[in-house]
Amino acid sequence: MFKKIFDLNKLSTLLLYTSILTFIISFNFAHNPPSGWYQQFMPNLNNRQLFDVQFIDSLTGFGITGDGTVGDTNYIIKTSNGGDNWFIVNSIFRDLSRVRFINANTGFVCGGFNEVGGIVLKTTNGGNNWFSLNASFANHFDDMFVLNEDTIWLTDDNGFNGGLFRTTNGGVTWNLQYNGRPAKIYMINSQTGFFSSSNQSFLNKTTDGGFNWSVISGANGFSDIYLADSLTGWKSSDSMRKTTDGGLHWVTQILPNTSTSVIESFSNVNLDTIWGVGGERFYPGIGERGIIYKTTNGGITWGYQVPDVSSNTIYYYKINFVNKLNGWAYTFFNGVHSVTGGDSITIYTSVKNNNSNLPYVFFLYQNYPNPFNPKTVINYELRVTSFVSLRIYNIQGEESKVLVNQKQNSGEYKIEFEGSDLPSGVYFYSLFLDGERVDTKKMMLLK
Repeated sequence: MFKKIFDLNKLSTLLLYTSILTFIISFNFAHNPPSGWYQQFMPNLNNRQLFDVQFIDSLTGFGITGDGTVGDTNYIIKTSNGGDNWFIVNSIFRDLSRVRFINANTGFVCGGFNEVGGIVLKTTNGGNNWFSLNASFANHFDDMFVLNEDTIWLTDDNGFNGGLFRTTNGGVTWNLQYNGRPAKIYMINSQTGFFSSSNQSFLNKTTDGGFNWSVISGANGFSDIYLADSLTGWKSSDSMRKTTDGGLHWVTQILPNTSTSVIESFSNVNLDTIWGVGGERFYPGIGERGIIYKTTNGGITWGYQVPDVSSNTIYYYKINFVNKLNGWAYTFFNGVHSVTGGDSITIYTSVKNNNSNLPYVFFLYQNYPNPFNPKTVINYELRVTSFVSLRIYNIQGEESKVLVNQKQNSGEYKIEFEGSDLPSGVYFYSLFLDGERVDTKKMMLLK
């Protein structure tokens, strides 16, 4: 699905007054951050990155590390006091990618790499002991969806022997359900679900348990997705999109106008209250600070909270709420926790006029691979001829490279970014059309 370019001149007087009001609120907020969130820290994990987190209830949670580096040992960690303290329950010579628990005792972890093939681990006693399932048919598993103890889905985004795999007997045998490069998998039930490509360029749906898949026209993929029932759901890739017809059509939801307005991960409390992370706000003299999005009307309007602008938290990439009060947001190395349903203050900023008659004119895809070392590919698509700039920025917002700066016709474009002369870290790439910044995405260089 293509995004819209909106004309700032069409802002109404009401939105202008709202913008002035929220600027005053934001200014005070920046100097007096509320206390609905508090900082949490990970144990010593030998600089391994926290890659996935799942909380089962207000006290019990599990996390895994994984950084895409060959030769690293990674960890499964557990907390029993709401994330205040974590301890290692397993270490393994693999790169781990997903953790999924179906109850307090039974859970699964998948991953691979490290030159020794893919792996799926299972525990039946709350993580105290783990054993391997029969899953050595792939080099690495990117994502996993656990419907129940018997039915599990795995994705392997590999151009040679990758695909989508399913077991219905708890991992004794696996069947190839799709031969290609799926990266993300989500099932509503045993018959209906979705998968996405690694660069989020397309969305596929099945209604017969994965034996047949159809591409949903005009819909891009997802970094996160949730359907409350067979019709109503949300997905994120850059912005948030909502469906009310089972994923056949998706309507873009407008995020607050901050320096980087992106949702990578979100968590539904119910049909109305949703939390999301992935964006940043720039504070003069302080720099970028991670924000936590919130909506209380199903995404019709979104606001954001800043847990603490004084800490060096650039952005959060995972969020998990188990009820309306208890939630967590995590970076690669630490996180914040709320037991009060977040901050009492949510900042709402004016947004660009959402005119449904404006055409979809561009789409900026997520780079692939990501993380990368030292090369990655950035794809974008134009519907109209425009003067295009594609620029790379470091975490301080300083321009690092200009990849494109010329007039281009409508069509699809693929640009390779080579970062061998740059240090490891988080970078951003921004697409400008006719001088206006229209989208920004995040990527990570790991050396």
